[in-house]
Formats: sequence, C-alpha cells, structure tokens
Amino acid sequence: MKTSYWLAAACLAASASGHANGFKPIEINDHELSELRGRYVMPGRIISFGVVMSSTWRNASGDLIGATTSMQIQAATIKPEFYVSTFGQSGDGSTPGQGTGSVIGGAGLNSAQGITQSVRAAGDGNTAYNNVAIDVKEARHTPALNPGQGQVLMGGQTIIGSSAAGTVAVSATGGGIQMAIQANNNQGSAMQQVAQGGLLQNTRLLGSSNMVNNLTQLNVVLNNNGPSAGALDCNLTQLNALRSLGY
Repeated sequence: MKTSYWLAAACLAASASGHANGFKPIEINDHELSELRGRYVMPGRIISFGVVMSSTWRNASGDLIGATTSMQIQAATIKPEFYVSTFGQSGDGSTPGQGTGSVIGGAGLNSAQGITQSVRAAGDGNTAYNNVAIDVKEARHTPALNPGQGQVLMGGQTIIGSSAAGTVAVSATGGGIQMAIQANNNQGSAMQQVAQGGLLQNTRLLGSSNMVNNLTQLNVVLNNNGPSAGALDCNLTQLNALRSLGY
C-alpha cells in the first residue's frame, strides 16, 4: 500500500516540476463541481453486490406484520431477482383502539434525492427506527451465492401479506423496489424504497404503543487479489490529465 502512495507522489512531483512556472490555482465552476465524486474502485474490483431490506410493525397488542426482501448480483448472475417473504404474528393483548392522531405535510419526501429518512408521530409511547447499513468486505474469491428465500418479485408485481396488525405490500416500482406497511385501526403507515438513485424511509404514527423498524443494508465484496489490470496505468493517466494551468 505504501509503495503505491510513493509512486503517486513521485509522479505528481514530476508532473508539477514541468509546470512550475505556470502552475496557478484557478476557480472551478459549478458544473465541474457537480461532476466531482468521492472514493471509487477500479473496474472489476466489485465481485459481489447485494441488497437486503426488512420492515416490521408491532402494535400495542403484540400483533406483528412484516416483510423481507433480498437480491445478490455477481459476474455470473444472468438476471438480478428480488426474493420476498412476508410474515405475521398474533399478539395476546386486546385489539388496539382507533388511532386519533393527525400528521400533515411531507409531500416533498417522495421527490427528495439521495437518502431520506423521516419519522412523524402523533401518538404516545411509540418507537420507530429507520436504519441504513453499508457493509464493505474484501475477499480473494467471489463468495458463494446464497439461495433465494421466498417468492421471486416480477416486474410490475406486488406481493401482499396481512395479519391482525395490518397489511404489507412489496412491489417493483420506479426501476427499484418498494416495501409499504399500512397498520390496522388507523395506527399509521411505514414505507421504504430504493429507486431512481435514492433511498427513502418514511414512518407515520397515528396511534400509540407501536414499534416500527425499517432496515436497508447494502453488501459489497471487493476483490483483494491486488490491483486489477490497467490500474497503475489508470492512475498515471489521471495524473497526466491535470490541467496545465492549475488544479
């Protein structure tokens, strides 16, 4: 790792020496700033990518409704597929009363870019979590594909499950996937989706003593067998691309 740092530093010094007289800082315009990106990996470095999503809702009586979905892509994957499982459980308490809370606004949440998380509560004693996790690992070989659990979600299809707690619907929409829960007895709703380059997690609580969990996890495996073919050349090419008039 240190060798690559010294090599990059030496190349940068050599490049800078050739422009010592005319190397001046210049202002970067808004368009160039919009094109800047953070860390990157070389082509072929990612050998496995997966998405796991889960949503659950438990009401005051202990009734539970939820769903999980997962997808894993590797070089040998012919067609990426989401596998969906829904589940429910009956509690041992009395049926919750009707939720009487009111939540207004929030229409702009559905059009926000990037990662958007929202919890809005109009009841008492509620607990809600919106979680996003990114797990990046390195491996010498492509990990074994885990067999899909549940029903394959087809394009335009919606898979529905229900229990005393409410109804969950998992659908392929907007070039991605959406998981939505509508709780019974006007207790509220929860939704999360990955689509159109963004991730949204939204929970509305109108009743009391509910427990809601939304989780989306991205799993990435990188090849650690050393730099990929052309990696060194790519780094040098980027150094050569430095502007002659400045950074």
